[in-house]
Amino acid sequence: MNLPEEIRLNSEHDLLKIRYVNQEYHLPAEFLRVYSPSAEVRGHGIGQETLQTGKRTVTITDLEAVGNYALKIVFSDGHDSGLYGWAYLQYLSENQDALWQDYLKRLAIAGETREFDSTPKKSSGCGSGGCHHK
Repeated sequence: MNLPEEIRLNSEHDLLKIRYVNQEYHLPAEFLRVYSPSAEVRGHGIGQETLQTGKRTVTITDLEAVGNYALKIVFSDGHDSGLYGWAYLQYLSENQDALWQDYLKRLAIAGETREFDSTPKKSSGCGSGGCHHK
């Protein structure tokens, strides 16, 4: 594993630039968000992943170093629970194209999109307690 020499956020806050000794990578905020290492996204085991949808316009609002081993990224949608270890960031950097294509494929299979849907979800009218009609 190589440690990054430099990490910069572009002025639009939608692209993280990571420079290693011989390579620079540009990781979009959307890509980092949908591949967050948090349990909320990845689940607690194989098959428990939650497909992230509607993240096209997400930006990075803050970056925080976590000790000498990780980066905490805070996103504009409020997500901030993933710790991006140096090895994971390197993996994302080196495999960005294949991972992105896999994500797009999973979106298509699920019939979902990258666009944010502001339409309120249709309610069953029973509230969170369920229906108890007599």
